[in-house]
Amino acid sequence: MRILILLLIGSSLSCSALSQQATKSPQGLATSKDPFLWLEEIEGEKALNWVHKQNALSLPQFESDPRYGEFLSQADKILNAKDKIPYGALRAGYVYNFWQDEKNIRGLWRRTSFKSYQGKEPKWENLLDLDALANKEEENWVYKGVSCLPPTFERCMLRLSRGGTDASVYREFNLKSKTFVKDGFVVPEAKSSVHWIDKDTLLVGTDFGENTLTDSGYPRIVKRWQRGTPLNAAQTIYSGEQKDMGIWPYVIHEPRQHQIMILRYKTFYTGESFVLSNNQGLMKLPIPESAEFKGHFKDHFLFSLREAWQINDNTYPQGALLAFSSQAFKQTGALPAIHTLLIPDERSSIQRVNESKNKLFVSIIRNVKGQILEFDFYDKKQQWNSAPVDLPKQGTLSVSSANPFSDEIFVNYEDHITPDKLYSYSSKAKKSQVIKTLPERFDANNLQVHQYEATSKDGTRIPYFIIHEKNIRLNGKNPTILYGYGGFEISMKPRYSSIAGKLWLERGGVYAIANIRGGGEFGPRWHKGALKEKRQNGFDDFAAVAQDLIARKITSPQKLGIMGGSNGGLLTGVSFTQQPELFGAVVCQVPLLDMLRYNKLLAGASWMAEYGDPDDASMGAFIKTYSPYHNVHAQKRYPKVFFVTSTKDDRVHPGHARKMVAKMQALGHDVVYYENTEGGHAAGANLKQHAKRYALEYTYFSQQLRLD
Repeated sequence: MRILILLLIGSSLSCSALSQQATKSPQGLATSKDPFLWLEEIEGEKALNWVHKQNALSLPQFESDPRYGEFLSQADKILNAKDKIPYGALRAGYVYNFWQDEKNIRGLWRRTSFKSYQGKEPKWENLLDLDALANKEEENWVYKGVSCLPPTFERCMLRLSRGGTDASVYREFNLKSKTFVKDGFVVPEAKSSVHWIDKDTLLVGTDFGENTLTDSGYPRIVKRWQRGTPLNAAQTIYSGEQKDMGIWPYVIHEPRQHQIMILRYKTFYTGESFVLSNNQGLMKLPIPESAEFKGHFKDHFLFSLREAWQINDNTYPQGALLAFSSQAFKQTGALPAIHTLLIPDERSSIQRVNESKNKLFVSIIRNVKGQILEFDFYDKKQQWNSAPVDLPKQGTLSVSSANPFSDEIFVNYEDHITPDKLYSYSSKAKKSQVIKTLPERFDANNLQVHQYEATSKDGTRIPYFIIHEKNIRLNGKNPTILYGYGGFEISMKPRYSSIAGKLWLERGGVYAIANIRGGGEFGPRWHKGALKEKRQNGFDDFAAVAQDLIARKITSPQKLGIMGGSNGGLLTGVSFTQQPELFGAVVCQVPLLDMLRYNKLLAGASWMAEYGDPDDASMGAFIKTYSPYHNVHAQKRYPKVFFVTSTKDDRVHPGHARKMVAKMQALGHDVVYYENTEGGHAAGANLKQHAKRYALEYTYFSQQLRLD
């Protein structure tokens, strides 16, 4: 469920609200001590003129480099390759896939039979051509996903974004006719969440007008919407408080029943889960506010614990996956008997929970390497049994498709130097088989992967992966990129990065990935180790990995570059302002940098459970000690930082990067800047834009770290 919510809540301002916030001058602008507040006016004429000027100054520095054209061609070839794995969702005998390539820039939504999908050349049936739709409607449509009604999956709500923003329009689509439904359901542009109840009813959380959003800009109200009635006449099911982070609808469809749920997030990590009962109305699940709702399987609600939970004489440990009978709860309203499915050890964590028709699949990582456990519940014995699914264990395993109407699931495997393999696994046959394999995108024959540990400032052991040539010389002269994130319980797991492999590793570069605190690699305790007032721990962890790379003589400060995006952009921003002598290059992508104003910009208020409230005197004083925007100084010498952001990012405000660049330039520091005028938080609306960003970043690293 957490991944679902993370996908939904990138930001929740409607486009109209975003436009108002973007163009409105911040209060007190004229008298503010910050001379660069005007750069927060996203679409302001003066601000955009500044952006165009910066792009004009920076781009020639890269585009004139012979390596740029080569990198652009290689990245474009990889991203638009015809032999990519066409990942898809298995529904009612069909595999649905969204495909982009050089010809289909915006993409094709298509499907094929499961039997055809397993062949080398599936016979695809095109459902919607996004390029043709955009041309016909003269809109810059970007595909953002689809929600279809089980069990036939013939009616869908298609999510379309203008330019890649999180704000989207939902439109009803008929798979039989392959057309949008005339006079069908349409949810206007907003940060919405839409779920089917039945063919004539939706559960909707959106911007319903005045006072229907939280202070964070997310939906505050969920309504039941009947076909043939106006959206504003929909029946209110639940209203949250304005101070909540957001309220989301959720409908769990299973054979012979469905569960109508409301998920109230008070903060990013606390909330309440409700189920709608025919007899007793909306009922709150009797679980801790810090628990994470994980779903429903065989008449049981599933949830995991962020904190230890004591009930009567029993104490359930932090990180545990638990369950109780949904039927018993809805009948009595009391907490039924609790079942313990899994208790991860201190080097493990639960990543995802997926339900198929007859089995429950729990994806875990042990020491940052993946495993999938298959669970079943035996009603007569009131007992849960589990067994590992027979799949590779040295990299990352992820369930890419599963639903309660099929015994078949898709599982993807990858590691740092092994291309993705897509497995089909049948719980009935207890058999997995490889049905798709990604061809090698770079020469990995001379590469090897190590997992080392660095010791952080407080003595905590911090694991990290490193990929380099087998015959590497430990002379401190190897150009090295260190990547990190460290926030929001997100784990940095092994992945096959075609772009980094081709543009960096194949050319002799070294690549490292740090598993610092703040992430979810070792469960809730690992995340909490860098939460709020403990944030500095994560920054110290990252520095410790950098220092360990130098101590091992893999690299040196002049040859060490760092990269991270979003929260990882904050990480790199703090890293180069706190210890500039450690790094020779920095790529800071779609970053948070002004941490004393982050909560006032777009969705920033929703992240106060992660960073703390900068308007609180004590917390604000601490945040100021690391806020990159407030810790850059004229007398310090910094590497030549490359900042990357997007005008259309309605998740992390582009003003963060803009203001940092303007301030550093005013202080006499040399920086480079690129702002894509569309693309959202991914800083690219299509594959060509992504290819350009990759080419720019790796040209920059090659220049700064001297990799020919």
